[in-house]
Amino acid sequence: MIHTGRIQELTVLRRRKEGVYLGDGEGAEVLLPHSERPEDAAEVSTLRVFVYRDRDGNQVATLRTPKAQVGEFALLKAVAIRGAGAHMDWGLEPPLLAHHEEQQRPMEEGRYYVVRVALDEETDRLYASSRVEHFLDNSTLTVKVNEEVALMVFERSELGLNVIVNNIHQGLVHNNEVFRHASIGDRITGYVRRIRDDHKLDIVLQPIGYRQYIDAHTTLLAKRLEAKGMLPLTDKSSAEEIYAEFGISKKAFKKALGALYKERLVRIGEDGVVWIG
Repeated sequence: MIHTGRIQELTVLRRRKEGVYLGDGEGAEVLLPHSERPEDAAEVSTLRVFVYRDRDGNQVATLRTPKAQVGEFALLKAVAIRGAGAHMDWGLEPPLLAHHEEQQRPMEEGRYYVVRVALDEETDRLYASSRVEHFLDNSTLTVKVNEEVALMVFERSELGLNVIVNNIHQGLVHNNEVFRHASIGDRITGYVRRIRDDHKLDIVLQPIGYRQYIDAHTTLLAKRLEAKGMLPLTDKSSAEEIYAEFGISKKAFKKALGALYKERLVRIGEDGVVWIG
């Protein structure tokens, strides 16, 4: 099948003045318009294209890559609010429509929103939805504690950052675990700290476990201290100062510093840490 909303490799069937006709080997065809025709079109037998519906509802192919395929989340700008909803810039024309009923909150022109690119099964048209939580499912989890996961920040709350986990689940990075600047739409790496009884996921942004802190002190603290001789940081320094210097939390810093101290590699004074190793 030729799937609307996906990048796929299709076979070149024939070349006409209006463009190149591509097929899936099962009888289905789609047109790659002449304006999209690559320079080596006469030589290639297959093309990797994205398929979508144009303004007239016709299924067409393009060599351009949208900001998201069907089933993916992306941070898109609302370029206009008119008619049936908000028109989102997704890298292709026409803009992707976010119907009024698919907006978590009424969208405003010129602002950016995390949306899911979805497919209307009846019309075979793509649309955008900012009702992110409707597309996330924690009933059957595919992650485990301590596992590294891909995150996308989609919302701020009183508790912290609400994140999309591996494009499937919803998680929360609590405020006291946020030691770096993160904006809505950012894609970052995290780790599953806890799976609650109700299947909610607590996420942190640093690797978990004392073993990780041992690794951190050898790769971060020891090398930095050995190079500089002294750093004006102690376990009383603020979390922001520590993160600005090392990119780790204060808790991670204190454990790593303690491990270095036990190994008699550092001296801790009122003004900072001195390397004596």
